[in-house]
Amino acid sequence: MTILREDVEYVAALARLELTEPEIQEYTEQLNSILDYAAMLERLVTDDVLPTAHAVPLHNVMREDQVGPSLKHEKALRNAPDGEEGFFRVPRISLT
Repeated sequence: MTILREDVEYVAALARLELTEPEIQEYTEQLNSILDYAAMLERLVTDDVLPTAHAVPLHNVMREDQVGPSLKHEKALRNAPDGEEGFFRVPRISLT
């Protein structure tokens, strides 16, 4: 498949872009280069390559959950700018 100048002009019009003559030429060449590279990748034999989600194996390092001491309720609220009846008071958020 080849990208033509008309293709670049059409997509630019859809995107409401005003391209100069050198830009049209440059984008046409760049898009054709991308398509040539994709065609080269399609020719690769990958029958022996296993599908992967990541290039390297990932292992999460997780610690065991342990119950520990926590802050007292009053101490947690001590630095709150505004508290009410044992809760943090925050400004109302309008979704409109």
